[in-house]
Amino acid sequence: MKFTLSWLKEHLDTDETLEKLADKLTMIGLEVESIEDKAKALAPFTIARVISAEQHPNADRLRVCMVDTGNGAAPVQVVCGAPNARTGLVSVFSPPGTYIPGKDITLGIGTIRGVESRGMLCSAAELKISEDHDGIMELPADAPLGTSYVQWAALGDPVLEINLTPNRQDCTGVHGIARDLAAADMGKFRDPGIKPVKGEFPCPVKVTVEDEKLCPGFALRLVRGVKNGPSPEWLQKRLTSIGLRPINALVDITNFMTYDRARPLHVFDAAKVKGNLAVRRAKDGETLLALDGRTYTLDSSICVIADDHGVESLAGVIGGEASGCSEATTDVLIESALWNEINIAQTGRKLGINSDARYRFERGVDPAFMVPGLEMATRLVTEICGGAPSENVVVGNAFGDDRVIDFPLTEVKRLAGIDVPFPEIRRILGHLGFMVAGTGPVVKVAIPSWRSDVHGKADIVEEIVRIVGVDQVPMTPFERGDAPRKPVLKPLQLRTRRAKRALAARGMVEAVTWSFISKPHAELFGGGKAELELANPIAADLSDMRPSLLPGLVAAAQANSDRGFADVALFEVGQVFKGDRPEDQFTSAAGIRHGFSSSAGLGRNWSGSATTNVFDAKADAFAVLLAAGAPMQALQVVSGGAAWLHPGRSGTIQIGPQNVLGHFGELHPRVLEQLGADGPMIAFEVILDSLPEAKQRATRAKPAIELSAFQPVSRDFAFIVDRTVKAGDILRAAQGADKKLITGVTVFDVYEGKGIDEAKKSVAIAVTLQPREKTMTDQEIESVAAKIVAEVNKKTGGVLR
Repeated sequence: MKFTLSWLKEHLDTDETLEKLADKLTMIGLEVESIEDKAKALAPFTIARVISAEQHPNADRLRVCMVDTGNGAAPVQVVCGAPNARTGLVSVFSPPGTYIPGKDITLGIGTIRGVESRGMLCSAAELKISEDHDGIMELPADAPLGTSYVQWAALGDPVLEINLTPNRQDCTGVHGIARDLAAADMGKFRDPGIKPVKGEFPCPVKVTVEDEKLCPGFALRLVRGVKNGPSPEWLQKRLTSIGLRPINALVDITNFMTYDRARPLHVFDAAKVKGNLAVRRAKDGETLLALDGRTYTLDSSICVIADDHGVESLAGVIGGEASGCSEATTDVLIESALWNEINIAQTGRKLGINSDARYRFERGVDPAFMVPGLEMATRLVTEICGGAPSENVVVGNAFGDDRVIDFPLTEVKRLAGIDVPFPEIRRILGHLGFMVAGTGPVVKVAIPSWRSDVHGKADIVEEIVRIVGVDQVPMTPFERGDAPRKPVLKPLQLRTRRAKRALAARGMVEAVTWSFISKPHAELFGGGKAELELANPIAADLSDMRPSLLPGLVAAAQANSDRGFADVALFEVGQVFKGDRPEDQFTSAAGIRHGFSSSAGLGRNWSGSATTNVFDAKADAFAVLLAAGAPMQALQVVSGGAAWLHPGRSGTIQIGPQNVLGHFGELHPRVLEQLGADGPMIAFEVILDSLPEAKQRATRAKPAIELSAFQPVSRDFAFIVDRTVKAGDILRAAQGADKKLITGVTVFDVYEGKGIDEAKKSVAIAVTLQPREKTMTDQEIESVAAKIVAEVNKKTGGVLR
């Protein structure tokens, strides 16, 4: 919600500074997101006149303009591509060195198609004062040349933007914001009554409402003999100051009412309306060409305003082009109505329309202001455009329901912990529009019509506390009692968080995919069971609950690859389904790497290539298990994995054969083909539920981390072993040579080929020795190395190469 300081002061008599008003707005729940001072940002832009506009010699759509900047200097040459650039046009000029906010560039002297350009003639969009970028700005012929545009247009008025919560529909208008500030002692609220405009003749157009639930109230009035044209200067400046483009007086009045009083209205050209109006549900297949230039196909869930010809407006969302007002309009129908909030929201979402009217109606508007709003709009129309108004046509309830709450004064202390005297409670509620009857201990509070969000005693306490100040609520510690407080997060929630952080730290990007996949894809990963089929799937290819996270991740990786981003590393932590019972639902962590998205930069890569491989998947899986608190010493890696993995390039992580934690490896080419993906892709999936619970108490106290004061020593060994020997067996043998000194053993090279017997292979390992008591001597290091060679030879038959 945007408004200017001067606009606010039309409703609030105040001498407070802008900074103090902004701070108070945030404190009372109307958070200020930004304050824009256009006077400073647009200071270099001045008013200038185009003396001549000649065709560019080298471009059909460009013109070479000579511009009088009004500073007494010689005319400036500007190359301009706007279709409305012409001799005599008064517009806005920016010299070289000016920052153009709409383009986020700093203007310089340039040469365009061989012609020098020393400045720029600007559109409203380039100045960020509206969305109009169809041409350069056109100012009145008598606009003073050389004058600062922002001063002449009175745009120096600071613009505030506040972020509204959905319940504060009353503050979608400046009038409501001023009311809240007045209640917070920021000034005196100006709320003059709205005098009815006497109708001079009966309204010839009748209104029927098909369903009162869709339209609780509807008010209409005809004004004959209007003269539509440009709005007066004050109205145009009000709209342009918040980024709205003035259209014509009739439309501008409705936009002004929307932002000033939170009362969206609609105007019909009466000559274009055939017969009477009916509020009804649309018929399936009906269409409407709306004011945004798009044609919408409607169905029976959408509420519309129609005449004898057909649909003329989407109720509460947007009007139709056919009955829109133009400068030729002489008779106008002004509509002020109440709409069902849920239906408005559904219509807007279904058709993808975000309008100012929808924004307010889906939050709820003041029902008691329906008719006064029509009266106020009628007065503005007759004052600006002239004309004779008819009598009002009102259908339905124009006031809303009365709501009175019995409010114990002790509720403020009980719920908020602060003591607020009754006179102050009465003052605050009175300034906010509530009526208080009685003196206590229980008073009756009548809720104003514009606060449909207030339903109970706690809501009234909230109103009092936000005006008194949330900072006045005392800090009260929780009573812990004798027993310590239990952790807020469950172990599985902690594992989920830590798994996500670990994978993100390894350069992977989190993805969120559908929980549903097609049956053929589910069958590839052990799913496709009848109990996992959806009774009412949202799409044919989303028919089954997923047994694995990998199908969705593969699809996401392929979608990136199809768009030229083949090197991807994606992960997801979410739920998978093995059956229809609660115990068959698990939390899984899975990841996909494709292309050159390898983790080689995170450690020593024995393969010598940055291309992703099976060891990346293994490292990702182990990173998840480590972060999730798995007992790393107890983990076993056995060759071969699930059916969806390549049988020779995969592994299974387990704690004994009965507790399989997950799988890693290269996806099977057959699986990739059926998923429609290009390989190779490496993947892993770990079931976090399968991890054993950590011990509640350690058997003996251990420091969180043990750091040695001595330098670690690394030694490399290459062993010739039979091809059938597993690298994991070599690692375990080397580790067992001296478990106290050896803190790490990794494979960094495997070689088969020239110089090695065909039945043999060379496996190179790096062993890290970490002394704890003293720096190791060469003799001690050699002694440990000899133990490693002997242990590997004993356990695997390996011979030092």
